[in-house]
This record gives sequence, structure tokens and C-alpha cells, in this order.
Amino acid sequence: MINEQQVRELLGALQDPFLHRSLTDTNGITSVSIKEEKNHVSVKLAIAKTNTPEQMQLQMKVVEMLKGAGAASVGIRFEELSPEALAQFRGQATAAEAQDLLSPLNKVEFISIASGKGGVGKSTVSVNLAVALARLGKKVGLIDADIYGFSVPDMMGIDKTPVVRGNTIIPVERFGVKVISMGFFVEDNMPVVWRGPMLGKVLDQFFRDVEWGELDYLLLDLPPGTGDVALDIHQMLPSSKEIVITTPHPTAAFVAARAGAMALQTDHEVLGVIENMAWFESKETGTREFLFGQGGGPKLAEELQAPLLGQIPLGQPDWNEEDFAPSVYAADHPTGKIYEEIAQQILKQFAQK
Repeated sequence: MINEQQVRELLGALQDPFLHRSLTDTNGITSVSIKEEKNHVSVKLAIAKTNTPEQMQLQMKVVEMLKGAGAASVGIRFEELSPEALAQFRGQATAAEAQDLLSPLNKVEFISIASGKGGVGKSTVSVNLAVALARLGKKVGLIDADIYGFSVPDMMGIDKTPVVRGNTIIPVERFGVKVISMGFFVEDNMPVVWRGPMLGKVLDQFFRDVEWGELDYLLLDLPPGTGDVALDIHQMLPSSKEIVITTPHPTAAFVAARAGAMALQTDHEVLGVIENMAWFESKETGTREFLFGQGGGPKLAEELQAPLLGQIPLGQPDWNEEDFAPSVYAADHPTGKIYEEIAQQILKQFAQK
């Protein structure tokens, strides 16, 4: 009959699949109970990240090990290590562990930019928010995760492609933002007709095989809606904050609420709402025309119980052929200043956590 000390010794040698430290080192064995009459062993284990394929592999090892030691049946419950425990191990992370963006040991903050439907300017917001954060002195990366509707390279006027060194991809840098996009790997703007599993592998490469270097923030321009790709990304990330984009139109706000709801269901906090195309302002008269109605942004923010980070007018940046970036607003442009104010609000939220 196996006893508690034997269980702790056996399981203590197993490694947390993300921290690569033994369960003894992480204090990951939180409870052990044994029902002697049934020879049943129940254990509760704390690991860095739950509900992953790695957890399933660890679970199989635990069952195999305990049954091999004489247990007739095994029950396992998993929970996540506390933020305080993870912070302790971040300080001990190796260079490789710290570089892996999907590792809980990485300090990068993920910000997902989502919308309920297409055509609301989500990619434009992603690009300008990334640039605004870089202008505020932050180290910023941007993944164009809208695999079927990639547009970030064109919006930022990027005419280079990433350099590949061995198995590592070097992202393209523009306006102080490191960028990776499916658009870099598709010839002549051809449509992407891949199915879900193939796309998942591409996204995994964007996280693991790109040499991002040290980042403060990584923004993800998600596909619109709540489809497979968006769900895969939510499940991949250790944690993510989300910004939901809508227009003032009531229908757009209604549909966008689904994207916010998916974030909450996958334990990702909604940082706030941005209302795009809020109005059109005449350069001649200064009159504001509310072409898509009013109230969608505030209503969505209230429904998601999140702040309205800003309202962005309908317009177009000033650009020229020499420094072509058709969707990036200059720092001194009125809309560029709005993006900077939104970026400052975001930084303030992170500073308070």
C-alpha cells in the first residue's frame, strides 16, 4: 500500500512542463489523500498553466507512476500557481525560457485587439496603438494574426520581408514596432485557403520561432469575430488583456459584445473599448457629422464593464510617397494625439496592476 510520503517523493521528481523545475522545487504538490480501503490516491497539483496539452501529458505520467507504485486508481486535480510564485521563477528564468513568448516566465504583456465583425477599423487601431506605445518609449511587437485578412504590412508601408536565420525569423521593424504577418509569406497577395490545424502551426511559429528580443508589449491584431483562429490564440496565451473595437452603430456594438464575452470566458481581462469612426469632422467648418450614429462605444463599454478608452474620428492620415505608410497617423496629427492618450491610459492600467 503506497503512503503519502512515497507519493510526494515520486511526484516531486516530475517537472512543471512550463517552468522546467521539479514539483518539489515549485511546491506544486498541494495536497495528497489516500483511501486505504480502495487503494485510491487523490492528488492536487499546481502548475504554471492549466488546460493545455502539456497538462494532459503530465497527467498521464502521474497516473502511470502512481499505478506503477501500487495505487489501484488515481484522481488528479490541477490548479495554477499563484502570480507571486510565478514572479519568483521569472527571476530565475534562463535566456531560452524568457525568450519563449508563450512561457509563463516571459514578462511580455499581451494586448489582443478584437472586434465582433470586420470593417470597423480593427487593424488601423492595432497599428496606430502599437506605434503610439513605441513613441512613449515602450518596446513593442505586433502580430498580424488576422491570417485570412492580413493588412498590417501594407498599412505601415513595409516593403521589406523578414530575414530567416536557420530556424529563427527576424521580424521587420517600422516606427519602432517589430512586426510579423502572414502577408510576409504569401506571394502576390494570394488568398489563404489553409484549414485550421495549418493556421495553428503558423501562429505557434509567430510566437515561438520569431526572434522578438526583449518586449514590453506584444499586440495581436485578431481576426474579426469569435472563430477558430481567435479562439486558438486565446487558448495559446498564458494571459492576455483585450481591447474591443466597435463603431458607433448599435449593431456593430451588439456584435462586438460577443468578442468581449469570449475574452471573459477564456479568463482574459477586457482592458477597454475603443469606438472607431465616431464622427466625421469637416476641415472647412469644424462641424461633426455622426455618419454611423452615436452611442455604440459607451453602450458596449457599459455592457462589458470596461472603460471607454477613446473615440476616434473617421479620417485619413497625412502621407507622402517618400515615407509611405497610408494608415499611420503622425504624432502631431489630432488623431495621432488621440491614440497617444489611449496608449497612456493603457500604460496607467498596467501600472496599477
